Amino acid sequence: MQILAFSTPQDVDEARVLQSHHELRARVFSDRLGWDVNVIDGCEADGFDGLGPTYVFAIASSGQLAGCARLLPASGPTMLVNVFPSLLPSGYLDAHAAMIESSRFCVDTTLGEGKGVGSVHEVTLTMFAGIIEWSIANGFREIITVTDLRFERILARVGWPLARLGEPKKIGVTMAVAGTLPASSEIFHKLRPADYQSKFTTNSARPRKEHP
Repeated sequence: MQILAFSTPQDVDEARVLQSHHELRARVFSDRLGWDVNVIDGCEADGFDGLGPTYVFAIASSGQLAGCARLLPASGPTMLVNVFPSLLPSGYLDAHAAMIESSRFCVDTTLGEGKGVGSVHEVTLTMFAGIIEWSIANGFREIITVTDLRFERILARVGWPLARLGEPKKIGVTMAVAGTLPASSEIFHKLRPADYQSKFTTNSARPRKEHP
């Protein structure tokens, strides 16, 4: 399974992947999870997609999109600060230049490839490894995210536990929690599946330089 990452599609194949990712988001977040998200013509998108994020995709050997996530520097507008500040004890995030936010993480569990026999889908592990590898390559060492308690348990199970920033709270139909995850070579090598491959193109979310 291959990881692909870009901000703006550079050819028709990348444009197709980006379109498929918006469709997968609609199926997962609206149809399956019942979240209150904006879906138009079978595609889910929000204002954060207009901020030049980097998208990380897991591509199956068949060429189908298997998973996706969205990355934005924590120093700018983020879902945690601008949409879910109630998950922060003070409503404030102490962001730094080497911190990035991961949002809209989802996998297509209907695909046969990657199911394996374990308790965690291989696509999920591939996505974890892809997010970590891209983050390291672009100077980020810490990932913030908002997730639910079920997914928090998955992170703990695979050995990438979430460090909570506050207590879980009910948001819509979900018990949500915010936290941070380390981006390190050690974690990358621990989570990376045997058939993992990566192909990075546009790297648009480089951290800003910190001044003394």
